[in-house]
Amino acid sequence: MGCACGTKKDGKVSGCNNNGACGTGGCNKMNVFDWLSNMEMPVEDKFNVVEVRFKNGRKDFYRNTEKLQLTTGDAIIVESQTGHHLGHVSLQGELVRLQMQKKKVANDDEIKKIYRIAHQRDLEKFEEIKKRDNPTLYRAREIIKQYKLAMKLSDVEYQADNTKATFFYSAEDRVDFRELIKQLAAEFKVRVEMRQISLRQEAGRLGGIGVCGRELCCSTWLSDFKNVATSAARYQNLSLNPSKLSGQCGRLKCCLNYELETYMDALKFIPEVETPLLTEQGEARLQKTDIFRRIMWFGYKEDNNWYPLNVDRVNEILLMNKEGKKPATLQINQEEVRAPLSTLNSDLESMDKKFKNKSGKNKNRNRDKREQPKNAGNANPNQQRNQNRNQNQGNANRNPNNPNSNSGANPNPNSPANPNQNKGQQPNANQNRNNPNRNNPNRNNPNRNNPNRNNPNQNNANRNNPNRQGGNPNNRNKPNNNPNSTPPESV
Repeated sequence: MGCACGTKKDGKVSGCNNNGACGTGGCNKMNVFDWLSNMEMPVEDKFNVVEVRFKNGRKDFYRNTEKLQLTTGDAIIVESQTGHHLGHVSLQGELVRLQMQKKKVANDDEIKKIYRIAHQRDLEKFEEIKKRDNPTLYRAREIIKQYKLAMKLSDVEYQADNTKATFFYSAEDRVDFRELIKQLAAEFKVRVEMRQISLRQEAGRLGGIGVCGRELCCSTWLSDFKNVATSAARYQNLSLNPSKLSGQCGRLKCCLNYELETYMDALKFIPEVETPLLTEQGEARLQKTDIFRRIMWFGYKEDNNWYPLNVDRVNEILLMNKEGKKPATLQINQEEVRAPLSTLNSDLESMDKKFKNKSGKNKNRNRDKREQPKNAGNANPNQQRNQNRNQNQGNANRNPNNPNSNSGANPNPNSPANPNQNKGQQPNANQNRNNPNRNNPNRNNPNRNNPNRNNPNQNNANRNNPNRQGGNPNNRNKPNNNPNSTPPESV
C-alpha cells in the first residue's frame, strides 16, 4: 500500500524517506487507504474536515478553515488547548465524513482548526523536542517507584511548542497521582497531563507481532475495542487456556469476536445435551462437538473410544429417552437376533453334501469307463451274438496241422480260460463305436503285449514261433492263405 505519509499529485509515493524508521511514528499504524484520492471533486463541495495523525497512531479531526491545498502525508500545524501541535494529514475528503459518523464525532464548532502547513524550521524544532521523550519516560518511572503507585507508565508525548507533556499510563484501580503531577512539573518544567489508557490501547501504541504472524490488529486497523468474554471461547469449542487465549496486552484476544456470530448461527442446529444419553450399554456423555459439520462425539464411562453421531441421530436418542426407551447402542436401536450355530453351519453342510454327491457321480462315471472294455461283450446281446459267430467260424476253419493256429489260445483245453486272453481280441466296430478306447481297448492293460504272461502253460511249443501274435511284424497283418477259411462278415 506504500508509506502512510501519502502520495503526490502525480501518483508517486512521497513518504518520509527514513528507510523503515518513519520519523512520523505512524507508518503502518492505523493506515487508511484513500480510494477517492484520484477522483476530482468540486472544490466548493469538498468536505473541510481533515483527519490528522500524531505519535503512535493517535488520530483527531481538524477543520481546514483556511482552505489549504493539502496532500495526504503533509505536516501541518494545528490548534491545541495550550498552544499548537504538529501532525500529519492521514485522510481528507468524503471518507473523513464517514469516519466521523463511525466514531460518532459531531461536526460542530468544537472541532479545532488547522493553522498552516509546517515549515522546515517547525520540523527541525519538533525533532529536537521528540528527543526528550525517552529520558522523560525513564525518569518518570523512577519517580513513580518512589511514590509506590500501582500504575504503569507506557509513553510520553511532548507538544510541538514544548509547553506541555502528556503521560500515558494504565492502571487497574484508581490512582491518586496529585503529588506525582507536582513532582513531574517541577522536574521537567512543563505542563503535565495524565491520560489513562486501557491495556489494549497500550498494546496498540507500542505495536508488535501476534501469534498469527501478522501485526497486531489494535496497532494497524482496529480502533473500537469491544468486550471479550470467555463465553466466546466456549461457543467456539476452544480450550480455556489463558496462555493461548490472551494476547500481548494480557487480555483475551480481540479476534475471538470475529467469528462469534457465525458460530452462534451454526449452534442453532446443535441440540443441547444437558444429561448423558441412556443406552443399554450404559450412559454416553458428550465429549466433543463439530459445529459446522454437525457431528457430536459421545463416550462411555469405562470406554476410551468416542463414537461420532450426527445431529439427527442425537435428536432421535433424546426423544427415545424422553419416552422412557433405550436404544441398544448409539448407532442402532435394536440389535439383530443372532442365529444359532447349527443354522449358521447349515449352508456349509449343504455345500458339503452337494459336492459329495457330485464327486460320487464322477467316480462312478470313471469306473464305468474303465470297466466298459472288459464288459463290452455283455453290453449288447447282438454284439455278443456277433462275437460268438466270429469265434465259431475261426474254430471251424482253423488248420489242425498248422502249429501257429493255437498261438493266441490256451493249448490246454481242460484248463480254465485265461482272464487276460480275450483282452487282446479286436472287438466289433459297432460295439466300440462310442468307446473312447476303441482304437486300442487294451491301452491301460499291463499285459496287452503278452496275453499269456500269467498263463501257466506259457512254456509251450509255440513260444518261439515267429508267426504268433505279436511276433513277426511282417506276418502280423498277413492274410490267411487257407482255402477252407471264410472271411469274417463285414459290418
